[in-house]
Amino acid sequence: MPAVIVERLMKLFGRATAVADLSFSVEAGEIYGLLGPNGAGKTTALRVLAGLLVPTGGSARVLGIDVATAPREAQRCLGFLTGSTGLYGRLTGREVLFYFGRLHRMPDTRIADRLAALSLALDLGGLLDRRCETLSSGQKQRVSVARAVLHDPAVLILDEPTVGLDVLASRFLRDYVRAERDRGKAIVFSTHYLAEAELLCDRIGLLYRGRLLAEGTPPALRARAAGAASLEEAFLRLVEQIEGRPSS
Repeated sequence: MPAVIVERLMKLFGRATAVADLSFSVEAGEIYGLLGPNGAGKTTALRVLAGLLVPTGGSARVLGIDVATAPREAQRCLGFLTGSTGLYGRLTGREVLFYFGRLHRMPDTRIADRLAALSLALDLGGLLDRRCETLSSGQKQRVSVARAVLHDPAVLILDEPTVGLDVLASRFLRDYVRAERDRGKAIVFSTHYLAEAELLCDRIGLLYRGRLLAEGTPPALRARAAGAASLEEAFLRLVEQIEGRPSS
C-alpha cells in the first residue's frame, strides 16, 4: 500500500473551489512533486494532507490513517515544512528543537541523539546555539528542516521549501531531500519552480486551477506534451490544450 493516498479530494472556501477531485499516491522511497502556479491549490491540498484543514469531500490517508478523522495520529507519522520558517527569534535553534521534540513526546535523550545526527546531515554546527533571529534565511531553513524531521517521520510534506533561498542553500536542501528518499521516506514536494522539480522529483502531478492536469515522470510529461524540451514548456502546452488558446 502506498504511504500516501489522496482520493477525489475537494476543498471549498465558501463558493470558491480551491481543490477539486484531486487524486494521487506516493510510495515509500519516492519524491512526488505537486506542481503548479501560485493559486493552483498546492498549499491547500498539502494542508489538508497534513491535517491542518478539513476536506470538503474525498479523503487523504497517511500510512493508512485518515487525516480528517484522526489528524493527531496522522501528524505523528509526518513532517510538515513550509517556505515560511516561523521560528521563535529569541530562542536558539537548540531550544526550538528541544521544544518541538517535547511536543512530540520524545525523551530528551532521544532529542539529543537526533540533534547529533541532524547536525551532521544538515550542517548545523555553530547554528544551534545562536538565536534564530540572528540566522540567515538559508540557516533558518536548515533549522526548520531539522524541526520537521526531528521525530524521524515516515512521510515528509514540503510546501515551497526553497522559496527565498539562494542557489547554494536550495541545492543543499535538495540534496538532503534526496538522502531522505533514499532512506525510504515518502516525500510530497510542492513548488512552482518547474526546473527544480525536474531535477528532484521521481513523479510529478501538474495542478491547475485546483485540478490535476497531468501526472507522470518528467520524461513522460514532456513526451505527452508533444516532446516538450522542458517541464515548463510541457505545462504550458498542456494548459493550452485545455484552455483552447496559447497560455501566457
